[in-house]
Amino acid sequence: MDPELLQLLVTRVMPFGKYQGRLIADLPGPYLAWFARKGFPPGELGRLLALMHELDHNGLASLLAPLRKPSGKPPGKPPAPR
Repeated sequence: MDPELLQLLVTRVMPFGKYQGRLIADLPGPYLAWFARKGFPPGELGRLLALMHELDHNGLASLLAPLRKPSGKPPGKPPAPR
C-alpha cells in the first residue's frame, strides 16, 4: 500500500456532494459503499474513495490515525464557543 495515498486520505477533501469539504478519511461508510455500488468517479478522487472504502469495509480506518495532523485541542473536547 502506497504511504503517499494514505496521507492523501487525511488531507484531501471531498470536492462535491453531500459531504463536500469533509476529509476523505472522514466520509461515512454508507456513503463510500454507495460509490462502490454506483461507481467511483474517474481519476485520483475515485482511487482515493475506493481505497478509503476498502479500509472502512475491512475495519482498518484506524490505521490512518497516526497520519492525521493534531488539531491542537484536547481529544474529546468540543470546540470553544465563539
